[in-house]
Amino acid sequence: MRDEDEKAVLEQVFGSSDGSDSDGESESEWEWESIEEVKGLWLCPHFLSPRSQSRLLSAIQAENWFPDPSINQAMRFGLQHLPPWAVPLAHSIRRSVLAQHPPPFPLHLLHREPLFDQMIANVYQPGEGICAHVDLLRFDDGIAILSFESECVMHFTPLSNATSLSVPVLLTPGSLLLMSGEARYQWKHQINRALEFQLWHGQQLTQSKRTSITLRKLCPSTP
Repeated sequence: MRDEDEKAVLEQVFGSSDGSDSDGESESEWEWESIEEVKGLWLCPHFLSPRSQSRLLSAIQAENWFPDPSINQAMRFGLQHLPPWAVPLAHSIRRSVLAQHPPPFPLHLLHREPLFDQMIANVYQPGEGICAHVDLLRFDDGIAILSFESECVMHFTPLSNATSLSVPVLLTPGSLLLMSGEARYQWKHQINRALEFQLWHGQQLTQSKRTSITLRKLCPSTP
């Protein structure tokens, strides 16, 4: 994508970069939190402003991936098959990571090109979640998850099953979660939206429709 084309897509989805969009995200809002119990797990609670969330959700809806409620997932493989806003989004992720010291992604991941070339869009109705899993090894290290609409708690458990440890992480609208290293390969993650699992500081979360975007990189050996 040419620089001028990327700028146009960025402004269409995320707003003007000249400061005229007072609700647009800025680097000062890219504050990262390390989830200390899980090495390689980082959270940026305010990666996207409310206005940017709305614009990106509109762009997702414009793709017409979910024409009826029975269809709740869309997958795209290969850089050439990603929607036009996915590459600028990946570049924004890279910039936000580089603004943090130390960076939430290892440098060798940040410098790969492209950063991501596979995408999953999911829509979850209240009560729907994901089973505990580790992403397939056909995907390289370094996974990004963007959350929209309903907040939820994602739980991380060790792959070894040698302990009952479960680490909860609150995913709020506009948040960005990054997994690399141990977090990507040695911990399972799940979203169980049963009421007893959707508690944060003892308070029950109100559940509604949730949309997520997951960005990954295919391993070089994958056709």
